[in-house]
Amino acid sequence: MGKPRVLVVGTGFAGYHCLRTLERVLPADAAELVAVNPTDYMLYVPLLPEVAGGSLDPRRVAVPLRPKLPRTRLVQAHVTGLDLAARTCTAVDVEGREQVLEWDRLVLTAGSVTRLLSIPGVAEHAFGFKSVAEAVFLRDHVLRQVELAEQATDPAERAARATFVVVGAGYTGTELVAQGQQLTRSALRGRRGLAESDVKWVLVDMAPRVLPGLDERLSAPAARVLRARGVDVRLKTSVEEVTAECAKLTDGSEIPTRTLVWCVGVQPDPLVESVSLATVKGRVVVDPTLAVPTHPHVFAAGDVAAVPDVFNGGEPTPMTAQHAQRQGKLAGRNVAASLGHGDVGTYRHRDLGFVVDLAGAQAVANPLHVPLTGLPAKAVARGYHLLAMPGNRLRVAVDWLTDLLARRQVVQFGLVPEAGVRLGDVDRIGATDRG
Repeated sequence: MGKPRVLVVGTGFAGYHCLRTLERVLPADAAELVAVNPTDYMLYVPLLPEVAGGSLDPRRVAVPLRPKLPRTRLVQAHVTGLDLAARTCTAVDVEGREQVLEWDRLVLTAGSVTRLLSIPGVAEHAFGFKSVAEAVFLRDHVLRQVELAEQATDPAERAARATFVVVGAGYTGTELVAQGQQLTRSALRGRRGLAESDVKWVLVDMAPRVLPGLDERLSAPAARVLRARGVDVRLKTSVEEVTAECAKLTDGSEIPTRTLVWCVGVQPDPLVESVSLATVKGRVVVDPTLAVPTHPHVFAAGDVAAVPDVFNGGEPTPMTAQHAQRQGKLAGRNVAASLGHGDVGTYRHRDLGFVVDLAGAQAVANPLHVPLTGLPAKAVARGYHLLAMPGNRLRVAVDWLTDLLARRQVVQFGLVPEAGVRLGDVDRIGATDRG
């Protein structure tokens, strides 16, 4: 009889840290470790806005898996089906070849995908923002629109091309607006046909304030920073319809634009829907050990798992990187324990605080729930990311130092086609957890 096989689906925060823990805890001959993921890297999603803003090289947010997980066999493919009774996983690679993988322990860490709402035109005309490709495309697209706006002879076309709308004032949307505004500001240097006052960034959200999930002591300063930079922050407002050249809002106003980025939120990967397991709000029901009660050899962690939060009356933990990372580590320990190595633990984690980078010298943070703004918050935000990143720390730090000492490079490469980043066309299987 061969070694038992542990199969981990997805290598976001939860999956990556699960595998790292398994490699550390399990003896080399105790089990075969297999990961299925469409890419050969772990994506550090929290820094994607800086990639879109041109202050970070895209490779900095992609942590290579093979050097970090030397004992894990990586199957670079999309999972298309799971048979819990037969203990098999069906995966299809980039060339369309199908293979069936058997498993003795299964860990579901497929992460989350962009949450779409049934609003006319969003799927067809809005851009997603949850992958390296989307961040790189958006950077190029913004710079291209600035170029085309300067060349436009029609005032209406010029205004539309120079207007950028971001829907969703959570972490991602707020950071993206801040970074985007800095990018366009840099792109205007040396231009004679377009002034800074001609470029408009609009942040839209139904919530009554920016960063609604954070303390008012953080959301209010963040809103002040954005407005001081000229960002048009529209709260208690949502999108009613999106066309190729306009965003219609619920307050009756219309914003002519060629750019609308959808940062409204996330939902569990659709893979969960194809598996016959109990769910809560689309997330797999697990017990405090992260095991599925009806299938003791199946574990789930991160955004796909409804992990009970002991500090919040047993409600599912928030879909954040903090929880995904720690749940991944616990899943690794408990899978190892199920194979006879170590003891079973239960999940307990109280949020340590949050950081929101607002580009330039601005940020808001509440480490250990102490509210900070400005340079102290900036230092905490960057220190947190450097500690949380599994790799590329030196490269990220060098990019940050370069950005501090030199102007941003405002070049467009056109490497990512527009069809690949429209929300209706994006392949969202195998997404990663968002912090």
